Amino acid sequence: TKDLGQVVEMTVEDSGPGIPKELREKIFLPFFTTKPKGLGTGLGLSISTKIAVAHGGSLTLDTTVPHTRFVMRVAKHHAKA
Repeated sequence: TKDLGQVVEMTVEDSGPGIPKELREKIFLPFFTTKPKGLGTGLGLSISTKIAVAHGGSLTLDTTVPHTRFVMRVAKHHAKA
């Protein structure tokens, strides 16, 4: 977790092989999953992205590392319109 002034940044990463290029844009879509039928809903990243956006932030995949790293940024003080 990093304090970036008006924004807080949180990272979650693993040490695996990373997400293949051909799946990187699809993983944030609702109901997209790479798991076998019945073992995943495909909603985790979609819902997490909506939560981040609702708090004035974002959820992204960091492709600069060889493994998987997600970066969530949220505003410290988000005023609703």
